[in-house]
Amino acid sequence: QVQLVESGGGSVQAGGSLRLSCEHSRFTQSACMAWFRQAPGKEREGVATIRTAIGYTDYADSVKSRFTISRDNAKNTLYLEMNSLKPEDTAMYYCAWRDGFCSLHAGQFTHWGQGTQVTVSS
Repeated sequence: QVQLVESGGGSVQAGGSLRLSCEHSRFTQSACMAWFRQAPGKEREGVATIRTAIGYTDYADSVKSRFTISRDNAKNTLYLEMNSLKPEDTAMYYCAWRDGFCSLHAGQFTHWGQGTQVTVSS
């Protein structure tokens, strides 16, 4: 079982920055890790993915150029650096893991963290 624990959420003004972290319990060569977000009344949205071993990344169009996903395999930690935050970024952010190829579809991930709330004010 892969355990995931997010941290770093909070409240920030529009234009500000925030870094989310996700500590996970194991390293798997073939794994993909990702960040998803969900606002009230909206579907869960894929934000970014990263191939854990080799670092290939993918981003949703809405966050491309503003967010950066990265990982420190030695620390078993996933990061999401968020810059130029907008009120539309307000959501619960979730860390996710799967043993397989990367995608931005939530249903393909088998392990999830508890979520961390990000609120961006005008």
